[in-house]
Amino acid sequence: MKYIPTIGLEIHVELKTKTKMFCNSLNDPNEKHPNINVCPVCMGHPGTLPVINKEAVKKVLMLGRALNGKIADYSRFDRKNYFYPDLPKGYQISQYKYPLVLGGELNGVRITRIHLEEDTGKLIHTKDGSLVDFNRAGVPLMELVTEPDIKSGEEVRKFAEELQLILRYLDISDADMEKGQMRVEANISLLPQFQISNLPDGKVGLRSQKLGTKVEIKNLNSFRAVERAINYEIERQEESLNEGKKVIQETRGWDENKQRTFSQREKEESHDYRYFPEPDLPPLQPSSIIFQLSTIPELPQQKRKRFKEEFSLKKEQIEILIKDKKFSEYFERVVSELSNRNFIQLAVNYLTTDLQSLMKEKSIGWSDEDVLLITSKDFAELIFFVGNKKITSRVAKDVLKIMIETGKKPKDIIEEKNLMQKTDQSLIDEIADQIINENLKVLEDYRAGKESALQFLVGRGMKLTKGSIDPEILKNILRKKINEQKKIEI
Repeated sequence: MKYIPTIGLEIHVELKTKTKMFCNSLNDPNEKHPNINVCPVCMGHPGTLPVINKEAVKKVLMLGRALNGKIADYSRFDRKNYFYPDLPKGYQISQYKYPLVLGGELNGVRITRIHLEEDTGKLIHTKDGSLVDFNRAGVPLMELVTEPDIKSGEEVRKFAEELQLILRYLDISDADMEKGQMRVEANISLLPQFQISNLPDGKVGLRSQKLGTKVEIKNLNSFRAVERAINYEIERQEESLNEGKKVIQETRGWDENKQRTFSQREKEESHDYRYFPEPDLPPLQPSSIIFQLSTIPELPQQKRKRFKEEFSLKKEQIEILIKDKKFSEYFERVVSELSNRNFIQLAVNYLTTDLQSLMKEKSIGWSDEDVLLITSKDFAELIFFVGNKKITSRVAKDVLKIMIETGKKPKDIIEEKNLMQKTDQSLIDEIADQIINENLKVLEDYRAGKESALQFLVGRGMKLTKGSIDPEILKNILRKKINEQKKIEI
């Protein structure tokens, strides 16, 4: 039997704030020493009182605006009661009935709600037992919940990638999945094909509002794991149903080594947490806070459209550029220095290949712009030399490598090393004669029909001139001279 997957997401994101959600302890994800950023409030000592972090609230509302959600007129915090070693109070301050944001949309997926809560501590398991680091306990944690609109692991990955981009563009969170700053949980169920109806507008709908049995996969920490875990779980459930077995409502984890999900525990329901209003925190009126927010900056989708219209870039190039906000900003600064708009495509080519490759070799990211010794102005100057055929592409690569090592300006490097492209006809003739006389054996190979021999001769010329001669011009002159010699010999 054919089954249709129905997937909804719960995505947790640690917010980038100076302090924790309800106290003044530092929110520092890079702290290496355990239990440093703690205080009586986030450790749940008796008699302590929480205070709401305004910046955390504003960041959630900013995302709500970016996703076209409805900012709530009334919101409050609740106590979510459960016991676990990394939860010092024995309950988590969260939001249940009255979240900050309702609705919204991203990549065609409807957003149910966005609410705010506090993170738990971190368990560290060793062979001798388990330890708890409470540095993370109380860190502002945003939870975004979607409607079950998604049908595949690929769609989930694309949704999560776009959300991560938006979070970074808005400076809400670094959303580094490997560091646990963004955690994806997927709820997956299957419906038989006959439960799906075609609607007049080309969409599909359920003949019955009842969904299949829901299985949750928790704490997926990479986009690859997200896609593979969901696709595996769809196959696992489909196989069970085809064998006449029931799907159990449970929470499952993902085993990266075995590439399969595994059972962790039975899935809790909301009533298991005994939610009740948090008595120590006042209710909020988020819709009045919204007017205090700064203007939302240009978002990835808006930038995609503008880069296509303004710079006529290919889709693949745009995706590379906008994947990192600082990279796209560097690109725009380079473009602003180029007087010839025809050089934009050339600049993109060198940025996305040569410069990116050199930065990777030196372990420099766009977040380390202060370490990158190549200014956007100097990079644009290099493009000017290449675009105006003052230097060859081979020389440009060498100059770029020296620039990233030393921070020198391209003009100074080119002049110091005498790399300006040689165009003097008599000089090129002399170089061609020298190459022919020093490589007579290769010359014979070429005359015997070995075309690659000519390319070898060109390579010798490029080495001899340190790449400061146009290879195509040299190739034509070499071919002409060899053919003339052949006529004389005949």
